[in-house]
Amino acid sequence: MTKKFLHVGCGPQDKTGLKGFSGDDWQEIRFDIDPSVKPDIAGSLSDMSQVASASVDAVYSAHNLEHIYPHEVPVALAEFHRVLKPDGVVVLTCPDLQSVCAAVANNRLLEPLYVSPSGPISAIDILYGHRRYLAEGNVYMAHKGGFTLTTLKDSLLAAGFARAIGAQRPQAFDLWMLAVKEDLPNARLVELASTYLP
Repeated sequence: MTKKFLHVGCGPQDKTGLKGFSGDDWQEIRFDIDPSVKPDIAGSLSDMSQVASASVDAVYSAHNLEHIYPHEVPVALAEFHRVLKPDGVVVLTCPDLQSVCAAVANNRLLEPLYVSPSGPISAIDILYGHRRYLAEGNVYMAHKGGFTLTTLKDSLLAAGFARAIGAQRPQAFDLWMLAVKEDLPNARLVELASTYLP
């Protein structure tokens, strides 16, 4: 049976290459604030009202939460919680402020930390948004907040998720987190994390 996942902030990407979601057993519903990327549903993290409650088996959100202000994060996570079925999962990733701030403390603010498909990425790009896209007028790329592994997990639990498990990848300057609505045994949570997290 085909399961549905909401690909939040999909941009021009589709499910190709998304760990755990790229198979035929998953139907992708593309959701983005930018209508020019032709999502299935255009909307914002704070207003996902076009997505019915308890209608998707998973929410996948890559590098979106840093694009909203901290006071908007609880609203966005509550929307993720609302649209998920009772046994649903959220998979999300965002920059790791702890490792980025360590780079800044080592005077590496402007030094490229890694090279992405969009070009070199420096700590200043991770903190405030990719300068190249911002210079081109893509205001959606501005960063307005951020997380450590602890604050991201705490935010998900505060939004009503029963359990969350995550990983910090300092070399990649990112965090990955999986959260569930129901209180699953630890072994099942670890199994889901191994399925969907890199």
